[in-house]
Amino acid sequence: MNLATWSIRNPIPAVLLFIMLSFAGLRGFQQLSIQSLPDLDLPGIIIQLSQPGAAPAQLETEVARKVENSIATLSGLKHIRTSITDGLVQISAEFVLEKKLSDALTETKDAVDRVRSDLPTSVQQPSVSAVVVGGVPTLTYAIASSKLDEEALSWYVDDTVAKTLSGVAGLGRFERLGGVQREVQVEVDPVRMASLGVTATDVSRALKQVQQESSGGRGNLGLAEQSLRTLATVRQASELAAMPIALGNGRDVRLEQVATVRDTVAERTQVALLDGKPVIGFNVYRAKGHDETRVAEGVQQALQRLQEADPSISVTLISGSVDYALEQYEGSMTMLYEGALLAVLVVWWFLRDWRATLVSASALPLSILPTFAVMHWLGFSLNMLTLLALAIVVGILVDDAIVEIENIARHVQQGKTVRQAAADAVDEIALAVIATTLTLVAVFMPTALMNGITGMFFKQFGWTAVVAVLASLLVARLLTPVLAVFLLTDRHHPATPDGRLMQAYLQMVRWTLTRRKTTLGLATLFFVVACGMVPMIPAGFVPASDRGYTLVHFELPPGSSITDASRVAEAVRVALKPVAGIDHLFTAVGSGHIADGALIRAGEVREGSLTLTLQERDQRPSQTEIEQAVRQALRDVAGARFSLGVGGPGEKMSLILSSENAPALKASAQALERDLRSIGTLSNITSTASLERPEIVIRPDWQRAAELGITAELIGETVRIATSGDFDTQLAKLNLDNRQLGIRVRMADAARRDLQVLSNLRIKSSNGLVPLSSVAELSLAGGSAQLNRYDRRRFVTVNAELGGMSLGAALAAAKALPAVKNMPSGVKLIETGDAEMMEEMAGGFGFAMLTGLLCVFCVLVLLFKDFFQPLTILSAIPLSLGGAFIALLITGGELNIPSMIGLIMLMGIVTKNSILLVEYALAARRERGLSRHDALVDACHKRARPIIMTTVAMIAGMLPIALGFGSDASFRQPMAIAVIGGLLSSTLLSLLVVPVVFTYVDGLQQGLGRLSRQGKVSVAGAN
Repeated sequence: MNLATWSIRNPIPAVLLFIMLSFAGLRGFQQLSIQSLPDLDLPGIIIQLSQPGAAPAQLETEVARKVENSIATLSGLKHIRTSITDGLVQISAEFVLEKKLSDALTETKDAVDRVRSDLPTSVQQPSVSAVVVGGVPTLTYAIASSKLDEEALSWYVDDTVAKTLSGVAGLGRFERLGGVQREVQVEVDPVRMASLGVTATDVSRALKQVQQESSGGRGNLGLAEQSLRTLATVRQASELAAMPIALGNGRDVRLEQVATVRDTVAERTQVALLDGKPVIGFNVYRAKGHDETRVAEGVQQALQRLQEADPSISVTLISGSVDYALEQYEGSMTMLYEGALLAVLVVWWFLRDWRATLVSASALPLSILPTFAVMHWLGFSLNMLTLLALAIVVGILVDDAIVEIENIARHVQQGKTVRQAAADAVDEIALAVIATTLTLVAVFMPTALMNGITGMFFKQFGWTAVVAVLASLLVARLLTPVLAVFLLTDRHHPATPDGRLMQAYLQMVRWTLTRRKTTLGLATLFFVVACGMVPMIPAGFVPASDRGYTLVHFELPPGSSITDASRVAEAVRVALKPVAGIDHLFTAVGSGHIADGALIRAGEVREGSLTLTLQERDQRPSQTEIEQAVRQALRDVAGARFSLGVGGPGEKMSLILSSENAPALKASAQALERDLRSIGTLSNITSTASLERPEIVIRPDWQRAAELGITAELIGETVRIATSGDFDTQLAKLNLDNRQLGIRVRMADAARRDLQVLSNLRIKSSNGLVPLSSVAELSLAGGSAQLNRYDRRRFVTVNAELGGMSLGAALAAAKALPAVKNMPSGVKLIETGDAEMMEEMAGGFGFAMLTGLLCVFCVLVLLFKDFFQPLTILSAIPLSLGGAFIALLITGGELNIPSMIGLIMLMGIVTKNSILLVEYALAARRERGLSRHDALVDACHKRARPIIMTTVAMIAGMLPIALGFGSDASFRQPMAIAVIGGLLSSTLLSLLVVPVVFTYVDGLQQGLGRLSRQGKVSVAGAN
């Protein structure tokens, strides 16, 4: 007794099981988080080392190389990326996926500690942290106030807003954009200091020693115990002016004698504007594993409470990934509903029986709900890929129920009772249903087990599809027979005669069976021609999406000031103002940005970005058209280089040139950048080749300095403190009620613009103060503005925006350029970013398809107990691939991740159709003794209807996705087009070709059987 007949006799357990699974699914659905894409738990570690004032070349030699060499010994290390800018080294260590993040963090800290003593003493305590927050901000806001000035508003954001939002569950990081930092500036006068024999270093260190609080000691007064505190601080900055500063040798000066004290703001390093008006911006980042929508909801509620407490505050949402995630979720759910409805309508159209349609339709919710329960148990989320998995299997889920109901209806037409018809029909179809389901599992399982980053993406996709398909098998074998018994009637509908379509089809089947070579030759020609079209289909990674916002990043030459950057930003805003479809323009100058993966580059005053918030999708052109108009407008803005896009997949091509030969590396990067401009629609071609920045170089006269007892360290410290102030950790502090302000001692801005003033800076020597120019030579020179390293070698990244060109075509064209072919032997070309992911994706999907094909063959061999007929079943796969390639070529699609998903899905669907034909033909020969020809014709007669029903149901489910209805369907559309094209060709051709292949395989099997029997007879005769 199988499960189906058992459930007919014992319906209560089956019904109760699915009631419980449905409740579990509803509960799981409520708890599933909503995200754009699955979280990538890549074991990544970020190391930050700071040495204020140090040049990139100095940091590379004294800091970066030593730390890199220590980290390189760690097990499981995949890549090291290093970014070196003024005073800062950032190293990103990427480990293999099998490495535990906790182990990677511990081992990296130990590796940094091993070389800590070899680093310069002025290097601050290294920061080693795991990458737990995504690189793209979850939300970006702009805040303004009608009462607070910029400094007060900046502190309000740092204090009130940051503290309030830190209480939101799932918030990973908060980052302010724009604004200023309040500090006390002590502007020393070089002339007065020289007259009093004082240096800026003396003033800064003396303030640090005087302006402080100290605790220690114990008193016993009045039979009680008291702690002792030394309070040597002032309450406000104005009191500092009268403070005497001890200079040693019994001398002291009042601070106002050598300096001017001001309670002001620190040197500006950031600017934020909304539509040209000053604001303060801030980014919030979601911690991995948390629901984007719930984080956004918590942030919105917190900001609303702040606005209610202070009505003068206004907050504007600029951009974020939440709206896109919600849009994709709602769009995918709509496609799921529409696909399910269309599939049910197709079933009704064929069966014309609302009872049978209801039984078939029940398979959809009863298969999907348990899937939600398993998704929650596995820690999945409702993202683009899991919802895509459900959308593409919606037609499959009803297939098993369609086959069983159609078979039950056919048995009822033979005069049986519904109960008997159900029992006989489900038993007859058992092998075919189990085989088709296990085939789909064998197809989707390899995608869930792929390696690499692509495997991490598609783990949730594969398992979701597998669970849904297995749930549909459980429904078909346990619940569909029960529902059929209780809902279908015993009315015996006389078998209707075959219509013209069926008669024409059967005539074609007989024609193909009599002209087998012609049929097989035409099918082979179709496949060859279709495969010949593959080189004409562009290869890509992920289609560019319409997220409702985009970014314009700009970079000025090194040495540019924040005023210059702000001027360019305003010119960009004015140039983009006429572009249709833009709602808001948010400018951020000096803010950090994602440079390579999780590596966050510190902001520089010569860089900035404009966030373009777009209007609602139905009120504007597409994002691609808007970005094209933006590129045109940017051509009129001079003085900067630009890049466009949010950094998502499908936007750019990135190539890395790596070498230890710096001149050859720079020359190769410039040649490649120049040659790329001649390729197709590539635009905004930029490289990270280090630009020369202006420097004032101080070269000591060693002999003269030694005579005066002056060291290079003393010169560097004196110049650093006089021009920019001491290290933040060494500054004296002014304690206010709710914060501390740094007290920075340095010269006025005017003095720093005069080389003569710098030359006359006084240096302490054994003979008193001497001018800097007497012990050193000052000159203007150039140095690297930034250095980048990849796997302990210098590298340059060349980026190009695709502008509608496929990534595969752009890569092929780039590799054919003279700059690449004639590249020096010491320079190595490395594909990174989307190019690296695309190569990994192609290999992963290719292996998954081969593995799936092998698994399908093994499953069929085990179920049919035959090594030959599974070959007949698999013969339909090439026919489906041909149709998919033709559909992609006609619609201008790409061979990318979504279309690859469609190809994998086709392998399972067309195999199902072949199984229905072959299984019935084998059963007809085995049980009714029909000839091969008659068995095949009968199988085509009996199985053509359910095959066409399931195919039309599948196409109906895919049609809304292929047409791109609803929200941004850029990711789902190529998959649906490939599936529909493959289904049309495979169904039309497999209904004719598979019977022909069956005859050849069966003939081969019989021939081998005869040879085996003859061999046995010969052996027996010899004995």
